[in-house]
Amino acid sequence: MTQLRADQLAAHLQRSLAPVYFIHGDETLLVNECADAVRAAARAQGYSERQVFSVEAGFDWNSLLTASDSLSLFAERRILELRLPSGKPGKEGTQILRDYAGRPAPDTLLLIISGKLESAARRSKWALALEQAGVSIAIWPVEAAQLPGWIDARMRAHGMRASRAALQLIAERVEGNLLAAAQEIEKLYLLRGAGELDADSVAELVADSARYDVFGLADAALAGDATHAQRILSGLRAEGVDPVLVLWALAREIRTLTTMARELQGRGLTQVLAAHQVWDKRKPLVSAVLQRIRGRQWWLLLQQCAQLDRVIKGRAAGNAWDELLQLTLSLAGVDALKISA
Repeated sequence: MTQLRADQLAAHLQRSLAPVYFIHGDETLLVNECADAVRAAARAQGYSERQVFSVEAGFDWNSLLTASDSLSLFAERRILELRLPSGKPGKEGTQILRDYAGRPAPDTLLLIISGKLESAARRSKWALALEQAGVSIAIWPVEAAQLPGWIDARMRAHGMRASRAALQLIAERVEGNLLAAAQEIEKLYLLRGAGELDADSVAELVADSARYDVFGLADAALAGDATHAQRILSGLRAEGVDPVLVLWALAREIRTLTTMARELQGRGLTQVLAAHQVWDKRKPLVSAVLQRIRGRQWWLLLQQCAQLDRVIKGRAAGNAWDELLQLTLSLAGVDALKISA
């Protein structure tokens, strides 16, 4: 039938119910909220019975078929809820899901809640069959740049208004942790109610619940956002992340980009990006950093990685986190190595 974004689901549910809903992604808060919305809409239309199946090792897929073929004993309409954390139904599950999608059970709503699907899985026959039979909703993480807007929309739903500075401060304190963001908004509403909110109030009332990851650090550095990258690095250090993991993420990007920069000497940018299978979403980021950092600068960044590795292993003097900061800033273009390309 269709693909929907999470923010389109409410309007869809007000119009009609599809026989199949396939919700997939790794942003737990948004996945659960979408599933709750489907359940609530179904209950309002008389789907009063619910059976839950969790796909784990040894799961009997025939139990889902048996349930779909049997008549409900307690209600005229029912929800069959299938939880697929891995996003991989396996050979038997693939066939059963395709068969069900081709002939949905009457008076039954199939709600599938899955973990993140890899690109190949999104194009698989079973996923496309489910999408054709009903509604597919892909849940994507809220990027750091989008987070203030997401918070603003959620606060407005509570009748709250926040200044730009207040939204930015909330975003910084809950980055990477949407559940904490939702909880902080609820707390602010309980404490202050509807109305205006400024940065001073946020500083006083909102806890620092940010969760950072090494991939976010690499992306912030590649984007040339030194301030954001420093904040992520500080967060990683405070969370006790091993410096080895941080170096791995940065060095991985630097090695790949060094290879790409070398290939640009004889090929066009479009060809190089395609050869390295750079996602469309990341192409502007990668293109920009390849314009900003050139030639021997990549070689010197690799040298910094090698030196950092020795420091982390205790084979060279220095503080690993100080060295990581220098590497991050170099990659972000702050105090960039003054060497002509």
